Amino acid sequence: MDTIPPLLSFFVTYPLLLGIKSVARLFYRIDVDWVEEPARDPWSGLRLIAILNHTSLYEPLLAGGVPNRLLSEIARRGVVPVAEKTLDRPLVGKFFRLVAPDVVPVTRQRDSTWQELVERIGPRSLVIILPEGRMMRPGGLDAQGNPMTVRGGIADVLRGLPGGDMLIAYSGGLHHVQAPGEKLPRLFKRIAMRLELIDIAAYREELMRTGGRHGFKRAVIADLEARRDLHCGAIATAA
Repeated sequence: MDTIPPLLSFFVTYPLLLGIKSVARLFYRIDVDWVEEPARDPWSGLRLIAILNHTSLYEPLLAGGVPNRLLSEIARRGVVPVAEKTLDRPLVGKFFRLVAPDVVPVTRQRDSTWQELVERIGPRSLVIILPEGRMMRPGGLDAQGNPMTVRGGIADVLRGLPGGDMLIAYSGGLHHVQAPGEKLPRLFKRIAMRLELIDIAAYREELMRTGGRHGFKRAVIADLEARRDLHCGAIATAA
C-alpha cells in the first residue's frame, strides 16, 4: 500500500515525523539558517519543497531543523516521490511509505510512474522532492560514476503548480552521518542546512524568459545546479 488514508495520516505520519525530529535534536547538532531572511511567513504558502545535495537515506533527520507546523502540513497533504528500489527494501521501504499520506513509487526513467506523480498533485498538495533523483557517493559521483545533476522532473512539477512558494533546502551532506552502503549511522555529528523561499509564479516566469517555452526545463536544471553548488558548497566550507 503506497498511501495512508487521509483521516489516518495525522495519527501515523505526524507522530512519526515528530519522533524523527526529536531523535535528530537529541543526537545531532542541528545548524539551520536562511540564505536570505524571508519577508513573509515562510511556512504558510508552501507547495513545493526541494532538497538539494542528496547524499543519504538518513535525510529525514533534516526534520530536526524545521517547525512542527511544517511537519503537520506534510502529514496532512504531503506528496513524496520515492524510488521503487528504496520502497522495495524490507524495513527502509516500510519506513518511507509512512513519511507522507501520499508516497508515490517512481523509477529513474521518464516513464508512466513520473506521469502518475504529476497527476496526483492536487490543489492543496505539498510536494517534497529530491531533484537529483539519486544519491551522491563519497567520491562525489553517483552510483554509476556520473556527476550529480538535477533531473528535469522538477520542471514538470513547477509547470503544474499555479502558485504558492517553493522552499529549497540546501543540505550540507550526510556522508559523515551515514554514507550509501553503510549499515549504521554515526551519532553526535553536525547536520547543516540552509533554506531559501522562492515565489513559484515569479520563478517560473523568470525562467520562461530565460529559456523560452521549450528551454524551460534546461533553465530550471541550470538554475538549481548553480544554486546547489553555491550554497551547499558554502555550508561545506564552513563545516
